[in-house]
Amino acid sequence: MANPLLMDSQVRGDQLTISINGCWTGEHASELDALSANSLPDESAGRGEAATGKVDIDLHGLERLDTLGAWLIERMSRGFAQAGREVRLVGLPQHYQKLFDEVRSVNRKAKPPAQRQLPLQAWFEQIGRSGVAFWLSLLALLDMFGGVAVAVGRAMVRPSSFRLTSCVHHLSRVGVQALPIMLLITFLIGGIIAQQGFFHFRKFGADSYVVDMVGILVLRELGVLIVSIMVAGRSGSAYTAELGSMKMREEIDALRTMGFDPVEVLILPRLIALVLAVPALVFFGSLAALYGGGLVAWLYGGMSPETFLARLREAISITHLEVGMIKAPFMALAIGLVACAEGLAVQGSAESLGIHTTQSVVKSIFLVIVLDGVFAIFFASIGM
Repeated sequence: MANPLLMDSQVRGDQLTISINGCWTGEHASELDALSANSLPDESAGRGEAATGKVDIDLHGLERLDTLGAWLIERMSRGFAQAGREVRLVGLPQHYQKLFDEVRSVNRKAKPPAQRQLPLQAWFEQIGRSGVAFWLSLLALLDMFGGVAVAVGRAMVRPSSFRLTSCVHHLSRVGVQALPIMLLITFLIGGIIAQQGFFHFRKFGADSYVVDMVGILVLRELGVLIVSIMVAGRSGSAYTAELGSMKMREEIDALRTMGFDPVEVLILPRLIALVLAVPALVFFGSLAALYGGGLVAWLYGGMSPETFLARLREAISITHLEVGMIKAPFMALAIGLVACAEGLAVQGSAESLGIHTTQSVVKSIFLVIVLDGVFAIFFASIGM
């Protein structure tokens, strides 16, 4: 062998004797792994050892042994046994007997044969898994809503327990700091709608109806929808990442250990800040979109600002603004609940944090669009 101080082998007729010497511990892991691998039947066939019928593993020279060494010796034993040879352990010290018994019981079950799955079966299985995942997500969302409702009730009974400073801090983050990007995006959206409207409506001589389209779309649908999607991508993902990082560092468990409710301490201020900030962002975003539409109507459509404002007063009413403003708090609540629920679902790995942050944004945007459709049907049914 390569190192006779640790292992040596001798062949006498049909008898192969492998002598184990020295310390078979993790300190010599790389050398022991190479020695044991080279002694297996497939590796030793070229040295004339493949013809031996019996194998004795002599352990009289063994000085120290740990789990690694015991597993390497057991691996050699199994390799020779699978080749059809009779293997014996000779001279095993009594105090190592239990260790060898434990190692011998590991990985004894044969791997089950791989089952071939039909494409249709795999498709139905994927549908089932998706349905279960959707149901579990819905339960987590309802659980979060219940926890927030309880926290709101406690804050109403004991107003001093509400963390006003934290709420103001998050209101500044999701409201004031988000205002510039919201104004820019909605301004551009309003301008794009007006430009496309003039480009197509001019063919029919209906330039004035562009103002109706911009005003109604912005105030009823696009203003609240664009702002909500932006909030889901900006603030919702931040909520999930923050709570997920706290979950990974066990800070949320520490809060529970100290007797604090994480929903009351961490989630309620964030949700209230979001519910207060989103309607304000929708209001200012709608104004920016109308301003963008008016600017494009003046520069591209040749419509004077006075004409645009006069037509806008005829086209819209306070009802259109009410529709958009009523939707905003509900969409903010949905975004906050999804973001916080996904944050608390993070496990102890960076991959889990990335997955749940992505799911938070996707689910929030999906829920916002669904809510917008539900509100559209509702307002149409009551004549608003």
